[in-house]
Formats: sequence, C-alpha cells, structure tokens
Amino acid sequence: MASSSVSSFVLLRAGLPRAALRTVALLGCLLAWHLATVQRVDLGFITFRNVPSPREVAESAWALARSPLVLEHLGASLRRVFIGFGLATVVGVALGLAVGRARWAEDTLLPPLEVLRPIPAVAWIPLAILMFPSSEASMVFITFVGALFPVLLSTVHGVEAVDARLVASARSLGAGRLAVFGEVVLPGALPSIVTGLAIGMGTAWFCLVTAEMISGQFGIGYYTWMSYTIQNYADIVVGMLFIGVLGMGSSALVRRAGQLLMPWRAVQEARR
Repeated sequence: MASSSVSSFVLLRAGLPRAALRTVALLGCLLAWHLATVQRVDLGFITFRNVPSPREVAESAWALARSPLVLEHLGASLRRVFIGFGLATVVGVALGLAVGRARWAEDTLLPPLEVLRPIPAVAWIPLAILMFPSSEASMVFITFVGALFPVLLSTVHGVEAVDARLVASARSLGAGRLAVFGEVVLPGALPSIVTGLAIGMGTAWFCLVTAEMISGQFGIGYYTWMSYTIQNYADIVVGMLFIGVLGMGSSALVRRAGQLLMPWRAVQEARR
C-alpha cells in the first residue's frame, strides 16, 4: 500500500511542471485551512474554533486593497526593508570577504561580531530607540542588524570554502592578489553570498515587523499589531499573508539577481 502511494506521487511529480506542482501544494494548504475552520477542528492542543476562514481573510484583504492606507503601509515597510537590507549587504559582504581572506581581520573583527551575533534583533529595539533620533532610523537599524549576520557568515564560509588548489594554480600562472581575488575567490564564494542574501532578506522582514509593532506608525507589522489590539482576527491573517508574500517575492528577486551574476550556474543546472 505504501509503495503504491509512493509510486502514485512519483508519477504525479513526473507529469506536472514545477510551477503546477507548487500551485497544487499551495491549494492543498488552502483547502486544509478551509476545512479546519469550517469544521471548527479542536484537537485539544490546537484549536481552529476562533481562526478566521479563508473567505473572511479574502474579504478583509479586498477591503485593505481598496483602502488608501494600503500604499502607505506597503511603501513604509518596503522602504525600511530595502534600506536596511542594502546597508547589510554592503557591510556584511565587505566584512565577510575581509574576515575570510585576512587573518588580521579574522582575529580583530570576528570575536566582537560573534559576541553580537546571538543577540536577537528584538533585544536591540530599546537601545535603538535611545541611539537614533527618529523611530524611522531605529527601525531601519533593526532591519540592518537582522540581515547583517546571515550575509556576513555566508560570505565568510563561501570564501573559506574556495579550493586552495585553485588559488595556488592562479598564483602559479602569474596572477596577482587582485586577480586571484576577482577571478577565483569572489566567483567561488558568490553562491554562498547569494544564499546568505536570500536568508538575510527573510530575516530582515522578520525583524522589521517586530520593530514596526513597537515603534511604527505605518507598515505591515504596525497594521498586524493594531489588528490584534482591536481583535480583528481576519486582518491579523491578512497582515501575516502580506508579510509572507512580500518576503517570498523579495527573496526571489535576490535569487534571480544571483542567477544573473552567476550565468555558469545556469549552464551547470541545465546539464543535470
């Protein structure tokens, strides 16, 4: 019986394009959500009695889409995310390349960064409010902190994973330090850097929403928190879905940019 189910899944997977399969997966989750809310499923440790149904959430999403405030909420969140993420990209990649290539940078920069890394971005919020004159700057800083360390560590690991034999071969052919860095180290580390950027973008959204809940006036996180305070549960789910879609879309943009920077990867995947 189990082997029959596995075979059916394999046949289904082979006969469907990837986009169609992913759509089916999303529709399956939507159906499960609908059934759980309509049937008021109560398993004891989790209950769906008070969870809004997909129809209620869709109605709330449509009401928000028609509201003039939707552009202010989206614009505020997108601006904060991309400014913080952009700063984290520049600082994280630069520090990661330095730490990965220079022993002096590893000895002087990595220890304090490792001390700061486990501190959650949420814990920075009170200090950020004290350090920056405006709540806008403090929210951008929280976003920057959240995205910085995934980018930094992925860059360091990417640089360290470059095959030393490739570096030695380039040097034996007469390549200088800059040529080795630009032609061997950076291309070799680029896949890890792009992965770190994609992770950092998701973390940036997580941290931004938390910051907006505390000190924002506009933004998706602020909208979600205000919906909770007035007990509008459908709007809470709308805010959550907006965050998920925006985070997924922005991470996809980062991965797409990485593909454009690494055309050789597309060739390798096409040969598989």
